[in-house]
Amino acid sequence: MTVEVADYTEIEAEFDQYVGRINYATMVTVDSRNRPRTRVLIPVWEKVDGAPLGWLATYHTPVKAAHIARNPHVNFSYWDRRNDSVAVDVVAEWVPDLAVKQHVWDLYERTSPRGAGYPLGQFWKAPDDPELHVMRLAPWRIQVIRGADLRSRIWQSGG
Repeated sequence: MTVEVADYTEIEAEFDQYVGRINYATMVTVDSRNRPRTRVLIPVWEKVDGAPLGWLATYHTPVKAAHIARNPHVNFSYWDRRNDSVAVDVVAEWVPDLAVKQHVWDLYERTSPRGAGYPLGQFWKAPDDPELHVMRLAPWRIQVIRGADLRSRIWQSGG
């Protein structure tokens, strides 16, 4: 059974629990011929003004950059052996601002939500490393599914 919820706080605890435990998400973009492309990445999430907001520290690869430039609608999918899952539909945008990169660096370092993230120093020297790129992930729909009974709850943004 699927239930739509009006307020993100109704799914926030479950979202944080599953994302924090699973950590790795499959990111889906589409190419110029509308063919999907997936890659496994680790975004981090926070709550800003009552709504979820995600960030992805990543490399600015030609394929990923072209896909986002053509169609910024992206999906992140989390799943574990318990059959707990989270699907997050977002609008993605590159953010080159150093203050934002520092903020995202800190979110990854402390893990956000708890358990999600890793020390970015494994791949980049510091927030001002020219190879570090940050993507802002503005969710417009989140679905959490509890594997034990397949209870599904969906939140959608008002915008």
